[in-house]
Amino acid sequence: MVPHRSLWRARWALVLLLPLVLSACADVSYLAQSVAGHVKLMAAARPIDDWLADPATVPALRQRLRQVQSVRRFAVADLQLPDNASYQRYAALERPYVVWNVVAAPADSLTLKTWCFAVVGCVAYRGYFAQADAQALAAQLQAQGLEVSVYGVPAYSTLGWSNWLGGDPMLSTFVNYPDGELARLMFHELAHQVVFAPDDTAFNESFATAVERLGGARWLAQQATVAQRETFEVLDMRRTQLRDLTRRTRQNLLAIYKENSRSALTEQALIAMKNKAFSDFRAGYATLKSGWGGYGGYDDWVAHANNAALAVQGSYDEWVSAFEALFAREGRDWRRFYDAVRNLAQLDAQRRQLVLKALTPGLPSQEQFRSDSQAFLAEEIH
Repeated sequence: MVPHRSLWRARWALVLLLPLVLSACADVSYLAQSVAGHVKLMAAARPIDDWLADPATVPALRQRLRQVQSVRRFAVADLQLPDNASYQRYAALERPYVVWNVVAAPADSLTLKTWCFAVVGCVAYRGYFAQADAQALAAQLQAQGLEVSVYGVPAYSTLGWSNWLGGDPMLSTFVNYPDGELARLMFHELAHQVVFAPDDTAFNESFATAVERLGGARWLAQQATVAQRETFEVLDMRRTQLRDLTRRTRQNLLAIYKENSRSALTEQALIAMKNKAFSDFRAGYATLKSGWGGYGGYDDWVAHANNAALAVQGSYDEWVSAFEALFAREGRDWRRFYDAVRNLAQLDAQRRQLVLKALTPGLPSQEQFRSDSQAFLAEEIH
């Protein structure tokens, strides 16, 4: 039997990536499972056109794959996102998530632990293709006294490195999302192929989140039906309210941990204040849920929320308003916006944060630069 051409590409990928695995500044076993897991994923993917031409493809999947193609065309034509091999193929997985991420933080801090790699720099998470492997790392980190969160991820980006192998495929883990959710997730992952700043998870995720929000709003306005918009509005209302609640909780915890670093609170006082903050968080969630008609999609996450869970959520939110302001500043022109973000990514971390703070509405730093903000920003990102 002649192997499928995607399998041949996957085998070549393993051969070519193995030296990277063995030379990287991280443990070999972790990177080996990353490469092997992705190779297996790529081997399972077939062109969407092949799925559509296959009489065995069920009508429901056929409809979803056509929707993927439509969203993909919109991403390229209207959002100027990369026109490449990504999301041109589909893989059916026998699991609810493609990977499980592990994040960790100290008991008295919202600073995430990072892991460093040879190519992408330092990131604040580790992803595993097997849930058991993620749970094993979580147990090790907990034994070190860290607070840990393990969560399933429906999609991830290879930053465009897989395009020569066929691109990041559409997956069964999110192909059945409601149309607005499908679109925003595709826009988010494609945005990672536009700009990536090593060692800066908050910058990368906030940028992709801004693209998903801005692009999603445009897709809803131009492409969605009334029913699609109504479904998205309900889901997005809940998501926005929960994010606002988690943001307030992070601010509360940051104040507590800052006070602890200044005056060295007793362990009992610190625990009491922290427990109160989380108790208020869960009470706030209960109030939100009562207004959602009892919708419980976030119940498990809220029940297990800790420093690590709140901190990683913060990395997706931290600079979103700054990027949205930059998009408006660039005349809502996608190409100019991406160019400005690329220039931001080239700055050192300190100067990058100064610019982002200057762009963020309502921050004190914006007042600091108010008199010469235009000159300041023009110098830094153009």
